[in-house]
Amino acid sequence: MDNQWEGSETEHTGVRISHEEASPVRQVLRRVWIAAIVLVVVILIVYFDRDGYEDSKGGPISLLDAAYYATVTLSTTGYGDITPVTPEARLINILVITPLRIMFLIVLIGTTLEALTARSREEFRIRRWRSRVRQHVIVCGYGTKGRSAIRSLIANGTPADRIVVVDPEPRAIDEANSMGLTGIIGDAGRTEVLRRASVERARAVIVAANRDDAAVLITLTVRQLNPSVPITTSVREEENANLLRQSGADTVITTSATSGRLLGLSTDAPRVVAVVEDLVTGGQGLDLHQRTAKASEVGLGPRDLRDIVLSVTRGGRTLRFDDPLIGTLQPEDVLVVVKAHEVAKPNRPPTQ
Repeated sequence: MDNQWEGSETEHTGVRISHEEASPVRQVLRRVWIAAIVLVVVILIVYFDRDGYEDSKGGPISLLDAAYYATVTLSTTGYGDITPVTPEARLINILVITPLRIMFLIVLIGTTLEALTARSREEFRIRRWRSRVRQHVIVCGYGTKGRSAIRSLIANGTPADRIVVVDPEPRAIDEANSMGLTGIIGDAGRTEVLRRASVERARAVIVAANRDDAAVLITLTVRQLNPSVPITTSVREEENANLLRQSGADTVITTSATSGRLLGLSTDAPRVVAVVEDLVTGGQGLDLHQRTAKASEVGLGPRDLRDIVLSVTRGGRTLRFDDPLIGTLQPEDVLVVVKAHEVAKPNRPPTQ
């Protein structure tokens, strides 16, 4: 793996942009089949019209002679020992065999050019992607947590082409590509890998590593390369949460503790767990939103809004909805609200 990232000639190695393209082996096999079919067609044409051909050594034209003539004709070798002599055979050569010869050569040349230009074309696509990508979300780790985070991002309106997955497993990147995501093969804790993901221009970074020590290393590396990008990371053990915050994470989610609390609630308050699941599952039922107070809402209390306000952030301090310090809403307040998921209505043609 170390050699894969070394040298300027492999600058873009490991970057996989989602697109549908047949594998080189499949492309070559498809062209070989086409060439074989063309060859068989010419052999049959010559054999069934064998009375119109003459062998320089005399004798009838056999199936082997027909195959020999078709091969040297399509390859433009043309030894001239077997030639069409009747007008009908020559006409078939002009109208049928010559176009098949051209097709045969195009298939062979196309296969060669495809093999020579595939790498250059991929390099061009990657360079163009890197020159354009910005304000994207990088997800480090494509396990259960990473996939769930991506589904939530897409449900909340983040386009798939604005999400970049970083994972050391090629199979995980292949799966991400199948969803329309761009993938980077490599360890997200390494500087060169994050630079390939253009972390300097990212809008946010999600660290969904399977181990807490890996999450710490990734967070430290991301913060070093981009001091201002928001970092959200998950941690298994609650005792490591402070270490993640000290490493530069803005938001730390303790997966084991959160799961344990939900398990405890499910015994005595199962409906509470159902509502929490609904809130954290984007794209259905109830959704959580963060937004700035609207001009029409300034001067009102949190309870006077149509949306259900859970908290108000003012001057870097987050206050609960029932905190008397909120008073009335101010223009720069950031609200966390609960609202019903809005389903996009199909456009209806105007009535005449």
